[in-house]
Amino acid sequence: MRVAALFLATLALVGADTIKSDKRVEARLKEVAQLQGVRGNQLLGYGMVVGLDGTGDKDQTKFTVQSLTNLMARQGLTINPASVKVKNVAAVMVTAELPPFARSGSRMDVTVSSTGDAKSLAGGVLLMTPLQGPDGQIYAVAQGSLLVGGFAAAAGGASVTKNNPNVGRVPDGALIEREVGGNFNARTTLRYNLQEEDFTTAMRVVHAINQELGENAAQPLDGRTVDVQIPKALQGHAVELVARLENLRVELQPVARVVVNERTGTVILGADVKIGAVSIVQGGLSIVVSSTPLVSQPAPFSQGKTVTATKTDVTVKEDKPKTVSVEPGVSVGKLAEMLNSMGVSSRDLVAILQAIKEAGALQAELRVL
Repeated sequence: MRVAALFLATLALVGADTIKSDKRVEARLKEVAQLQGVRGNQLLGYGMVVGLDGTGDKDQTKFTVQSLTNLMARQGLTINPASVKVKNVAAVMVTAELPPFARSGSRMDVTVSSTGDAKSLAGGVLLMTPLQGPDGQIYAVAQGSLLVGGFAAAAGGASVTKNNPNVGRVPDGALIEREVGGNFNARTTLRYNLQEEDFTTAMRVVHAINQELGENAAQPLDGRTVDVQIPKALQGHAVELVARLENLRVELQPVARVVVNERTGTVILGADVKIGAVSIVQGGLSIVVSSTPLVSQPAPFSQGKTVTATKTDVTVKEDKPKTVSVEPGVSVGKLAEMLNSMGVSSRDLVAILQAIKEAGALQAELRVL
């Protein structure tokens, strides 16, 4: 309760201070929008981790045995799969993200995850694993020693596990073999996608770009997308143009939003959240059932028996409802003060806000995580 009260009191001060100062919130264009076509690509591969200290897959994991047998056959060794023991080997899936503009010969990190029933990948070495893209082409090859941020130990029927020892990383473990084609400087247009859909912000982005370039090169396509025609003077210099545009300051449009996490009882309210006319009644009913063991002793020399019994008490306590009326247009700071005066907890605040939204008095977007 004290934590909730402190949270609400702090929220009231922050909300009131924000409204009074009315400061403009600005951000750079590259923090507001993302340039279309400049992104990473997901890569996936199947491989083997060897050198484990008896913590690999069990013999019942058939695909691990088959993979090890095929690997040995490619090395010129013919063995019977029935005689293969894989306790020091684990089958894994290798994932990575090919960075934008990555060039052949560069390196990147990979994540290695066990696919069988291995206990731990600690101390293992990933064998050469091709990494493919969605088009089936091989873009990188991964190999190297694993770093695992956890461990698992067992003895005498007891076990201790820290973090997840079945997932590890190989820093700079993948060597890029194929590049994603494309000449960025050959572009004639740029397209920016806003992080949040907002028509006002889109128009402000257009205004900032046109003011920087001195011509109407930017046009809004919708509330999220802005198209920029590269001026003739900058044709073939798209990189230079992007470097100029990405640091432009753009005034953000405040969003009235309430974010609620029901699992933790956390509530975040923006300073522009307004509450309509509404009355809030908050009360609680608590029922306590307690049992007290009783022992009845017989009189001396009475040949009686000791008898045990249980006394049950039921106590019902209903708190006096707390009522508060909210005037139209109340800000988040005032709302926090009112709810704080009612002594509500953060979880009660979640239920109150949902009820206010259902009543149509919350003039903001309510997001429940």
